[in-house]
Amino acid sequence: MPDDQKHSTQRPPRLRKFRFDRPQQFAALLLLGLLLQCLFVIQRAPLTDTDYQYARCGREMWEKPSPIAGYFTSCGNIHDGTLAYRAAGLPLTLQRIVLGQGADTSTWEMRHELSAVRLLLRIPFTLIALILGAALWWVTRRLYGNAGGYIALGLYCFSPLVVDAATAPSSEILTTLGLFAAIYTGMGVAHAMHGPRRKWRPRIILLTLAFGMVAASHVVAILPMIVLVTAFMAYLAVGHRSPLPLILLLCGAGMLFLVFASYAFHPDAFSYYFRSGAGRFSFSLDATKQLFRSLPNAGMTIAVATSVVLYVVTRRSRYFGNTAPLLCAVFLLPLITTGGYGEPRLWALPFILAFVGGVFADVLETRHRRRYLWLMIAIFVLQAGLCLASLPGLLG
Repeated sequence: MPDDQKHSTQRPPRLRKFRFDRPQQFAALLLLGLLLQCLFVIQRAPLTDTDYQYARCGREMWEKPSPIAGYFTSCGNIHDGTLAYRAAGLPLTLQRIVLGQGADTSTWEMRHELSAVRLLLRIPFTLIALILGAALWWVTRRLYGNAGGYIALGLYCFSPLVVDAATAPSSEILTTLGLFAAIYTGMGVAHAMHGPRRKWRPRIILLTLAFGMVAASHVVAILPMIVLVTAFMAYLAVGHRSPLPLILLLCGAGMLFLVFASYAFHPDAFSYYFRSGAGRFSFSLDATKQLFRSLPNAGMTIAVATSVVLYVVTRRSRYFGNTAPLLCAVFLLPLITTGGYGEPRLWALPFILAFVGGVFADVLETRHRRRYLWLMIAIFVLQAGLCLASLPGLLG
């Protein structure tokens, strides 16, 4: 058969079908539990001054993107990142357009006209939390199997820290998703560097978007992100490190462009992002101690303490898949944002839970499987109960 006919009869590669089998169904059920918790809190928590600030500034970014008429004057210079403001304001702007309201209609007036203002303002951050949970489950399931994915996602969906961040406008949940995506995508790029170059491009594009998400949400997180991504990529790309500086340079340039775009391409506002001093940080263990001493986080604290002990005494747990998230958590937990508000404890949380999921997945493969399985079930029930009990108004 001629070559041209031979090629014409070949079937194109099939796209991988999306599967929604038992593992995906169970993960979706856990995420549904998180969604219901968030909706319960959103409907009960009254609108605050912070909510109105995010709504007003976010709407002005979309509706009045001029530095004279818009947020650079009326809301003050936004120096930590604009992404959270844009996320908060976009649903309100779209709703105003649908209802034919004028751009001068204030959010304070809209609260009387739209019963859904509270939900529209806060639901973008709930959706980001759900995406982060799905990403955590996808990564941990690929690394540790179904057990590791269930453990990490279960503790995530019943974390008071996550529920708080997912039910109020702030930069923290966006920064957390960006950091988690950037670090694990960077590892994916490093692995791809051992293969053909055609597989690099989509991963590099995704890494650039993750860089931009972090930078546009919180300036403090840029340096920790670059340090961790560079270190892991250099470690994993051994023997193929020569393209690494160029890849990081391209991702950095793309990151700056995305941040510039988030400031509506206004040079003065963009320059204030670097001049404000919001990127300053220091180190302290006070916030870390507060996290693990908090009663609503007792289940997670027990899980983390058990995982650390198992990691030290069990050789099979000490490999890169478990060590990488542990190093990320150790690096991020002591951060204190001195230039503005930040929640590095939340940034570290997905890595903490990935570490817990990996260690427990390892011990569940030993002859003591039944013992550790019941321990993990007890920890999950305890954490879920404490998280639900901490929801405002649930118990009266």
